Amino acid sequence: METSTTTKPKTLTTGAMAFMTAAAIISLRGLPMMAAEEMTMFFYIAFATLFFLIPAALVSAELGSAFAGQEGGVYRWVGAAFGKKMGFTAIWLQWIQNVVWYPTVLAFAAAAIAYGIGKPELANNGKYTGLFIIIFYWIATFIAFGGTKILSKVTSFGFVIGTVLPGIIVIILGIVWIVMKKPLGFEELTAAETTVAKVVNGSVTPRWFPDLTNLNNLSYLAGIILLFAGVEVQAVHASEMKNPKKQYPLAIFISAVIVFALFTFGSIAIAAVVPNSQLQIESGLMQALSTMLKSVKMSWALPVLAFCVAFGSLAGVLSWISGPSKGLLSTAKEGVLPEKLAETTKAGAPKNMMLIQGLIVTVLACLYFVMKDVSVAFFLLSALTVAVYIIMYLMMYAAAIVLRKKQPNLERPYKAPALPLIAGIGIIAALIGLVLSFVPPAQLPIGNPASYIAIVAVGTIGFLIIPLIIAEVRKSKIKPD
Repeated sequence: METSTTTKPKTLTTGAMAFMTAAAIISLRGLPMMAAEEMTMFFYIAFATLFFLIPAALVSAELGSAFAGQEGGVYRWVGAAFGKKMGFTAIWLQWIQNVVWYPTVLAFAAAAIAYGIGKPELANNGKYTGLFIIIFYWIATFIAFGGTKILSKVTSFGFVIGTVLPGIIVIILGIVWIVMKKPLGFEELTAAETTVAKVVNGSVTPRWFPDLTNLNNLSYLAGIILLFAGVEVQAVHASEMKNPKKQYPLAIFISAVIVFALFTFGSIAIAAVVPNSQLQIESGLMQALSTMLKSVKMSWALPVLAFCVAFGSLAGVLSWISGPSKGLLSTAKEGVLPEKLAETTKAGAPKNMMLIQGLIVTVLACLYFVMKDVSVAFFLLSALTVAVYIIMYLMMYAAAIVLRKKQPNLERPYKAPALPLIAGIGIIAALIGLVLSFVPPAQLPIGNPASYIAIVAVGTIGFLIIPLIIAEVRKSKIKPD
């Protein structure tokens, strides 16, 4: 593969990179899942930040800077180390995890809309949630086909209006709730809630460290790790900084502090207001906002915030709906995928790839029709996303280590310090997350554990085998390096 790079203007500041990275990671949909862990959330967030976010950021920054002048992202990175077949597998996994991710984001938006229209009970209605996902995903797809100007305007304001604003408000209201000396949710734990509480001298107290006697108690860690994924998307811009060796680590530190603060304080606010036994992981944010606003006699603001949250989720889908598919266009141009899949609309959207991902989203959304508990369907899809995405990260870490030996003279504007150690830490954390993604959560009524494991296993193996089969069938069509 080519290893030359194209020089880009060195205009990206440390602050800009920090906020770009934070924006790529932060999502309010994960706050209820972390809040459900009560005080053990500190352990989970710290683990995900130190052992997943930071290693992924540093390793992907090196790879991104080394191949800054080429399209394809992880396709180029992994392909340079292990060949185009493995490179295609990596970009495929990155694409398909995003496809599996869409239903969870839209389920979160569906719950917000349910509260916004004064029908909170719909948030737990599988048929409503499934239909919402299907309808709004296809609407978003056809909007993206047109490449309209309104699309860029919607996505540009989505993060601020739908994530930052509601996030700050829920934290402020949480502080107000505590100052008003209202009942605290994390003080209402019972002895039966063994995953987050324990009995000491006859009194029920919150756990500050997870119960390691049962893997089921740790399953939420996999979902929380997913919330910290995606940093590699922005890491490719490290070479656009004047002094990436110094600026990029500082930017990552700043973004990690922002992510840690918003996730931690936002989760604490929800845990303080909603008792653990009542918390729903897909609608917990709206549960908390509803209760908080009633306490300060501002219930009129709930529909406004609900639609802000939904807008942020929908904007996120719109901003990503064609992006990952475009990553696969590089593989189609080189013969790995059939040329038919490289067809685009007049606006440049990868039409056929987007139609395929729309069909997959529709099938996955149907899980909400057949599963009794919306929270279980939400977490199941999150677990499947984690499993698929983590395999891609394992390939990325391995590629970085191999390329240090295979191409030692490759120009790397940013070079990660102690890369084997950092990548090794990332690999260990990723493997822990991968194992836990197959473990049914003790916190949810998952029903038959075997069915849960089977769905995650079949989905993961299926999504992993598909690119390998495609690459094998198309090997005679693949253009040489």
